[in-house]
Amino acid sequence: MQDLNDLYYFAQVVEQGGFSAASRTLDIPKSRLSRRISQLEEKLGVRLLQRTTRRLRLTTAGERYLRYCQEMTASARAAEDAMRQLQSEPSGPVVISCPVSLAQQILAPLLPEFLDTWPAVSVQVLVTNRRVDLIREGVDLALRVRTRLDTDAELVVRRFGTAMSTLVASPAYLQRHGTPETPQDLVNHITLSFNEPQPEAHWTLRNLQSEEVEVVVRPQLSCNDFIMLTHAAVRGRGVVLLPDEAVREEMRRGQLVRVLPEWRSPEGILHCIYPSRRGMMPAVRALLDFLSERLPTAYHHLDMPPQERAA
Repeated sequence: MQDLNDLYYFAQVVEQGGFSAASRTLDIPKSRLSRRISQLEEKLGVRLLQRTTRRLRLTTAGERYLRYCQEMTASARAAEDAMRQLQSEPSGPVVISCPVSLAQQILAPLLPEFLDTWPAVSVQVLVTNRRVDLIREGVDLALRVRTRLDTDAELVVRRFGTAMSTLVASPAYLQRHGTPETPQDLVNHITLSFNEPQPEAHWTLRNLQSEEVEVVVRPQLSCNDFIMLTHAAVRGRGVVLLPDEAVREEMRRGQLVRVLPEWRSPEGILHCIYPSRRGMMPAVRALLDFLSERLPTAYHHLDMPPQERAA
């Protein structure tokens, strides 16, 4: 492929009216510029310029070729202007991934406010509880909730806050099946679990004395949606480990009550990961800064289950 610099050099020679003026504009030696144009003509197999000691005249082929060179130069300048504009004003798409619960309870009320602030930005949300490969899937930001920050070393982490989950059940269920007195008693109860469909669920619980136990339950219902689990618990279908925020209204109305209140899940850390601080587009930076400001407040009263580790 032809060196695109030669096309630019040729256009400058014509527009500046000669090799001397063009060499000053381009800040390259006149002899080098002349040699590059001669090599361009050799590669094309046509004469572009008729040279004399006093004049420089375009040939018919040169006039036609010049139009393409000028179009290329204009496109290059337009591309540069577009990149400069992107770096000065947040605009364009941002791809963010997050777990289901965060999308429902945190991003849903926050994103409209962000879009009101930056109307030129478009946000594409990938709602999933699976682990997302940011580089391979083209994700700019990924929200995660984990009990420890064990992300890939090459990714940047920004921490927003921590929270825990608690066990709840309906009064009707506890009246029929009794109230668990120890975490081990949960094995003999009907359970509902927030996780991907699987035969067993591992609940890690910790008390005020920092004693920790793991209980393996076989949930009658497992899914990755808080609303479905909350409805099932209210209907008396079993004991469930859920964030306080997910069942706040049901607990206020007395439809659900705490089970083993001294035992809760370990802290889940809400954080955001992204590939690099270098070259971050203004739209991505704007969303990251917005989440850094708003998420800690929104998340302060939201307990998130540590099982939700993906995205």
